[in-house]
Amino acid sequence: MAGRQGSFDELGRPLRDVTFVVFDLETTGTGPTTAEITEFGAVKVLGGEVVAEFATLVRTSTGIPPLITVLTGITDAMLATAPPLAEVLPAFLEFIRGTVLVAHNAGFDLSFLKAACERVGYPVPVWEHLDTARLARRIVTRDESPNNKLSSLARLFRARTEPNHRALSDARATVDVLHGLFERLGSLGVTTLEDVHAYSTRVSPAQRGKRVLADDLPTGPGVYVFRDATGRVLYVGKSASVRARVRTYFTASETRTRMAEMVAAAERVDAIACAHALEAEVRELRLIAEHKPPYNRRSRFPERVVFLRLTDEPFPRLARVRQVRADGGTYLGPFGGVGGAELAGDGLLEAVALRRCGGRLSPRADSPACALADLGRCGAPCDGRQSTDEYGELVAAAREAMTGDPALVIAAASARITRLAEQTRFEDAALVRDRMVAFVRAAARQQRLEALGAVPELIGAVPTAERGWDLAVVRHGRLAAAATVARGIDPRPWVDAVVATAETVRPGPGPTPAATVEEMERIERWLGSPGARLVQLTGTWAWPAASAHRAATELPQPPQPVERREPVERTVHQPGHPRSPGHQ
Repeated sequence: MAGRQGSFDELGRPLRDVTFVVFDLETTGTGPTTAEITEFGAVKVLGGEVVAEFATLVRTSTGIPPLITVLTGITDAMLATAPPLAEVLPAFLEFIRGTVLVAHNAGFDLSFLKAACERVGYPVPVWEHLDTARLARRIVTRDESPNNKLSSLARLFRARTEPNHRALSDARATVDVLHGLFERLGSLGVTTLEDVHAYSTRVSPAQRGKRVLADDLPTGPGVYVFRDATGRVLYVGKSASVRARVRTYFTASETRTRMAEMVAAAERVDAIACAHALEAEVRELRLIAEHKPPYNRRSRFPERVVFLRLTDEPFPRLARVRQVRADGGTYLGPFGGVGGAELAGDGLLEAVALRRCGGRLSPRADSPACALADLGRCGAPCDGRQSTDEYGELVAAAREAMTGDPALVIAAASARITRLAEQTRFEDAALVRDRMVAFVRAAARQQRLEALGAVPELIGAVPTAERGWDLAVVRHGRLAAAATVARGIDPRPWVDAVVATAETVRPGPGPTPAATVEEMERIERWLGSPGARLVQLTGTWAWPAASAHRAATELPQPPQPVERREPVERTVHQPGHPRSPGHQ
């Protein structure tokens, strides 16, 4: 077979195509849990050229220790008018979004950056990063530099800026050190980011030698499957670029111990090319559920869900079951575990006094009542205090709350929370609130799933970054086919073709008639993507006007991601002050 020239996608990410942000932080001390950031300095670099800079002081909640003032020259007076961390951090996170971070002794700066995110209340991202100090330890000899301090390396590589313990100056000096290190790595054949990761930390020859397992994998979106010598599935993953992602498992960028164990046992990597990211996500979920790989931690047991069901008897009660049957019963779920089901069930029972005892009751024979009757938490149909019709009204109210409008549950919980708060029983009030929230969100989730699962066929389209279209055929909540249409091509024939080749789906009972909860929720999110369109729809896809979904939107929501703003290019940005116009 004739040889072929590999593309850059196959080899990894060329350093000249990677956007780096070289940054430095000045702080009031050495511990991120007790000290605070006083200054940010960062330089954005692409292809060896500086494209933007970011610099600002940060007002702290405590004074600066004298030793730090002597070292950095930053005083309390300088920080008096500076913006606080809550204003600076969102702008900095936007500035570094989508880049590879670089710092000298990166562990120090990253620990403060993570602590800052936690302090402000943002989720802590996982940043891909390089450490110039670590790289220098592998490249620079003692004959060239007595140590790997930034000042020593800056002199060695003739940095244009002298580091002086101020954030922007140190970041500028680190840029020149980084480029000097890259020049040396280039002479060693290290030209991609993946190669730099592998070079910067010692990787075992056995781990590095298995990189050949990725050679024949596709470069586009898809799913990859690691197998051992017997063919057993060890791990399943997905990626927008399968080959590039699999290669990272054989470099120092993969630091998870269990992944190192998995790679050591792997002898083969199979891949399934997919049309787009949604298909890759769904195929990953299905493969994990089918093979239950030992090194996957999530999505391995989708069958272990729990439902609440109103039992079919003269005096129904709530019972936990593992599956929905086609019996016309009223169900609520699915829940990921027993704990969630109990919390939501208690939320319903706070509002509707269904019996909590086990066993069947007969309307023709009385039996002794339990303590709940004396406490007023059960109408005691067992001893005849509550007739079948009276109890039937409670069951109808419970059924409406489970399948329609949960207003009754919300009103009862709100009233009890108010009473408990007036009695300063705040922990009890919080528990009542948690039960109510669990119930409403479970009902809203079920109604969303039921609405999507009831649609015989839905064809959606989402625009791609290349101005084409990703297509998906969804039948009863299950992804039945997927395709991608390139820019400039009429998508209508593709729609006809993808429908003709789509999987035949036979729905079962319940809110998830043909797919797992995770698959249906991934499809829901995809259909809610910016620019998404419904190309064709068979049947009706809608939620009731008075629904749990509407009520759930009014519940307290978790913190939202930081609003993204375009950074100012080629300028020193100081949050809290007017921005200077960018230089062309």
